[in-house]
Amino acid sequence: MTHHSLCTPPSPKPFKFRPFLSRASKSDPITLNDNDDDSGNLLVEEDEEGVEESDSLDEDGVCIEVMKLEKNSRRIQSSISIDAPLDAIWSILTDYEKLADYIPGLAVSQLLQKGDNYARLLQIGEQNLAFGIKFNAKGIVDCFEKELETLPSGIKREIEFKMIEGDFRLFEGKWSILQSCEESEARGVNTTLTYIVDVKPKRWLPVRLVEGRLCYEIKRNLISIRGEARKATDRTVHAHQLE
Repeated sequence: MTHHSLCTPPSPKPFKFRPFLSRASKSDPITLNDNDDDSGNLLVEEDEEGVEESDSLDEDGVCIEVMKLEKNSRRIQSSISIDAPLDAIWSILTDYEKLADYIPGLAVSQLLQKGDNYARLLQIGEQNLAFGIKFNAKGIVDCFEKELETLPSGIKREIEFKMIEGDFRLFEGKWSILQSCEESEARGVNTTLTYIVDVKPKRWLPVRLVEGRLCYEIKRNLISIRGEARKATDRTVHAHQLE
């Protein structure tokens, strides 16, 4: 099996992203479009020169940062803290045919091929963009499950993914689960789930039209996975108490 490593574009330039704010000024080169609504249909405008700083959104326990790569492409990096063990989160992410049950914006997740630490999926998602545009994202996605790593800070496991055919010119990244050695006060487990994706739409669809919506959907997805992981952990604890 050929290993597909993540594509790392040279020297990405960070830029400010303010998806849930409406502040704008002449000194701030990135603003929200006045036509944006509260459903997550957001547009980000940027000047040609870009900006030197990076900004991030931290809301409902989800941190999201957007970086400008080459023309019409973005890297979206997001993370959420989950008080559940790595194994519980891993089981959710690798239950490929049930992903549509956990991921709000995913209509179809069909397992086409499964091998050792490998899966090929057909995934279909429907997104409502600004100005009443409905975008159906469909693609064949290869997933590569990495081995468990033991680090000084804890244990980590990752899933790399790459769309090999579909409605984006580029859509690849990884899920990363890091369970810390330090325990949380709530449930005794402190785990961080990170989702990173490099995205470049087809030429007819400007990336600024989809990036706000993608960030909105990523936030919903991470919160949903957190909820499922907590419920799975509670079921396990309850079962052990009955033994």
